[in-house]
This record gives sequence, C-alpha cells and structure tokens, in this order.
Amino acid sequence: MKFVSYNIQYGIGMDGVFDPERIAASIEGADVIALQEVTRGFPRNGHVDLVARFSDLFPDHFHVYGAPCDLLLDVSIENGRRIERRFQFGNMILSRWPILSTRHLLLPRSRTVEMLNLQRGALEAVIVAPGGPLRVYSVHLDHVSPDERLGQIRYLKERVLNFVSEGGSLTGAAEEGFPDLPLPEDFLLMGDFNMEPESTEYIAMAGQRDRYYGRILRANEPVDVLDRSGSLTPESYTWAKPPGDGPIKMHLDHCFVNAGLVPRLKNARVDNEAPGSDHFPLWVEVE
Repeated sequence: MKFVSYNIQYGIGMDGVFDPERIAASIEGADVIALQEVTRGFPRNGHVDLVARFSDLFPDHFHVYGAPCDLLLDVSIENGRRIERRFQFGNMILSRWPILSTRHLLLPRSRTVEMLNLQRGALEAVIVAPGGPLRVYSVHLDHVSPDERLGQIRYLKERVLNFVSEGGSLTGAAEEGFPDLPLPEDFLLMGDFNMEPESTEYIAMAGQRDRYYGRILRANEPVDVLDRSGSLTPESYTWAKPPGDGPIKMHLDHCFVNAGLVPRLKNARVDNEAPGSDHFPLWVEVE
C-alpha cells in the first residue's frame, strides 16, 4: 500500500506556476493521498475549486475534505439568486478504498495581530484497506508559534491515541439501524507539521533521540517512519525557498505511525524532484 502526503501550496510551485496537473502526476500511483493547503475561492490561484479539480484528477479515488478556515469573500446576484463566494483553506484525503467515516479536528489556536494565522485542522479518515481498516490523518499545524504547535500536538495526540476509547465519529449506530463502524488502532499521521526534527515540538510528538540507542520510544507513542527507516538525516528536507530567495531548506513534513504498523513498514522517502509546490511529497509504503 502506497501512501503520500503533500502540502501543495494552493497548486502553485516555486516557479510561480499554478499547475494542479503536474502535482497529480508527481503522486500518481498512490493508494492514499493526504493533501494540505487545498483551497476553494482563493484569489492567488484564480478562485479555483481544488477539491473538485483533484477529485477529477483521481476519478478512481474516494475523497473527503475539511476546511478549518472558511471566510465569506463576496456576494453577488445571478439570475435572481444570491451567490456567495467563500475562501476555504484545508486538508484533503483521497483513497483508492472506501472512506467509511471522517472527523474534522479543529486544532487550538490563538489570535495574532500583525502576522496571518489561520485556523488549522487535522482531517481523519477511517479507510477499508486490503489489510483491514486503518486511520489516515491529513495534518497542518501552525507556522507562527512553537508554543501554539505544542498545544496543537497535545490535542492531536489525545484524539489519535484515544481514538478507540472515544469512539471516532459515531458510536451507538445500531439505534438508527446503521452498522457499527470499525475502530482501528492502526494509523498514519501525515502532513505539514511545521516543525523540524529535534525541535521541542518534534520531541513532544516522537520522543527524544538517545545518542546510543536511537529514538527513545514510549509505549503506544507515534513512530516517525523516516527516522525508523534511516532516511531522516541532517541533509533531508521537505520544504525549500524559491531559488531566488537563497538556499534555505527545512524538514517540516512528517509521517508518524502507531507501533503496530512499524513491522509492516517497507520504506519511506521524500521526492525532492517534484516541482508543484514549495514542499515535497513524502511517500510511505506499508505491506
């Protein structure tokens, strides 16, 4: 099973070109896709509905979308009907297999005055995969404040690690004649965390590295797949500034899994050749 996470920056690459088709080409072959910075009604990309565009580009995939930031842009009258144009900024999951249920997790945030700070979220999907049901999350954390990211990580981990005890999006379905939903323990937590390895936020998510024994793992804590595969190095990066802005590269995107999935991990890599965004796709393969 091939999973990929990609912050697509509204479909605009470092060359300034808006091209969703080249983004789709770079992640072709993925069974499950977690996208961030998926927009509707954004002036910077011509108000394109990227949810509709990517669902058309992947017609064989199921899809869900969550927009934690949703703003009214303007109102017009067409043929006697009121038309509202909205700006939506959020996360999307596409899956070759059915998505049984989903939750839109709004992450804690605080007000800023001079710097833009959007409401962030994590989109959760319960997917019927060939090896059994599992959860996939498309995550986008705050870019402004490490303290805010820490609060978001704590909240997110509580939801992810307590999923079974909380019951996901729906329990007691039999009361209305619906089948009970599975409550899978296996999960992939993928996305733009806006945190570098060894930062305080990263340690809060994945634990601290021991100089002799590698990452110190706490029971049932998320495991970084790149770190586990040996692909997380001082040279690795998932984000870069455009060439004209100087050679700044950072490792901001991650995939964490539960301990039960670790034996099924085959490989993980970052595609630093993909041209469609200022981020790069993170690929994970699971048996």
